[in-house]
Amino acid sequence: MASYSPAVEQAFDVDKLSYEIFSILESKFLFGYDDTKLFLPGSLPSTPTRSASYSPTFRVRILSIDGGSRFSDALLAASSLVRLETTLRERTGDPMARISDFFDCAAGSGAGAVLASMLFARGSTGKSLYSAGEAFTILSREINRHKGLFHGLFNRSGKSKTFRKMFGELTLKDAVKPLLVPCYDQATGAPFLFSRADAVENAGFNFKLRDVCEATCEESAEVRSLDGRRKILAIGGGIAMGNPTAAAITHVLNNKKEFPLAEGVEDLLVVSLGSGEAEHGREKLAGPPTQAEVTRIAAEGIADMVDQAVALAFGHSRATNYIRIQASGSAVDRTDIHRRAVLGLTEKMLSQQNVESILFRGKKISLKTNAEKLDYFAHELMKEHDRRRTNTGTDDSSSETFLPVQDIKEVKVVVPRQSIASVQSVPSFKDVMIPVVPVKSHSALVGRVITSIL
Repeated sequence: MASYSPAVEQAFDVDKLSYEIFSILESKFLFGYDDTKLFLPGSLPSTPTRSASYSPTFRVRILSIDGGSRFSDALLAASSLVRLETTLRERTGDPMARISDFFDCAAGSGAGAVLASMLFARGSTGKSLYSAGEAFTILSREINRHKGLFHGLFNRSGKSKTFRKMFGELTLKDAVKPLLVPCYDQATGAPFLFSRADAVENAGFNFKLRDVCEATCEESAEVRSLDGRRKILAIGGGIAMGNPTAAAITHVLNNKKEFPLAEGVEDLLVVSLGSGEAEHGREKLAGPPTQAEVTRIAAEGIADMVDQAVALAFGHSRATNYIRIQASGSAVDRTDIHRRAVLGLTEKMLSQQNVESILFRGKKISLKTNAEKLDYFAHELMKEHDRRRTNTGTDDSSSETFLPVQDIKEVKVVVPRQSIASVQSVPSFKDVMIPVVPVKSHSALVGRVITSIL
């Protein structure tokens, strides 16, 4: 039998070590294992699975929207949601149905947080303030008004006025469904997660939606809670948590007051919308990469890492329970595009082949386009919609507190519960979301994770 060269054998050892490290992390944090025997040689566990006959009564539906540094990022996600909303309206026969009617929780970062807030803020009728189509129209109109993708909405002079016009005096508590928005708090040197659940339980965590959007979009902003007791020195959420999917999943699995039936990823239905990736290669550019390019590359890498980890956590069920829509190509990287080109750009994104992430193996091109994937997931959302209506005899979209989401009442407490926003330790993935641990860097995070395991 032919022997492998030392270099090849070393590569195998590295791959094996990487797999074992991630398996330990997955077992401890994704599934809550605390048995020290898991870390003995030869005792590496397999991913826990339920029986093949397991079928969840309800699946919690999560919408996650990445945060990019460009106005176009929100437009690409909005265009996907317009298509999804249109399909759902046709299948339900309800021309007034909205995205928020078919999801139980939303998370957004940066530009994605603005879009998520628009879709889940409560309007005067009790339903969400904007439909996906209305949100897309407003965002695309900003392009035409300010003659550029990102110039008008998020610069200092236009930001506050635009957010005030969008949300008025609405607060986190006014969201129709649980809403999560990350930023980075310079005061604590850690990510901070704005959460409707925290806002309902404690006034010190309730912020105006326009301030939340400012905190997650601005390079530097100071925002205060409604009671004035909590101050956040915020930097944009794209830096802290560009892909908030993992934070949303953790919030659902650990929030038993609102999601009592969610025990594992089999009980979830997740739609993750990326902010778009620029074409790789700089052959046409002279000189070293700019600071903005380095920041973008780092943000895309972190977002991809989260996507790969989430896809692995779902395992075989990711085909029906998890979808990631991500645009790529030079058109996405343009900053001078105007409203005339918006529809062409979004159609190009939807017609691209869907890309699936495989941990340690890069990406795989799917046989289906992004549009076809969205249509398939609309079918899964409708199955969940019909299942709930059949089991309760109630229209799913008519109630905010529809199972498996339960309402939580505001309680006056002197010491608030340990929330995701204020976590200070890493006991277990069942108790806390890893990406929001207050550490100075990702290197420090890795060090603390390994230390907690050993």
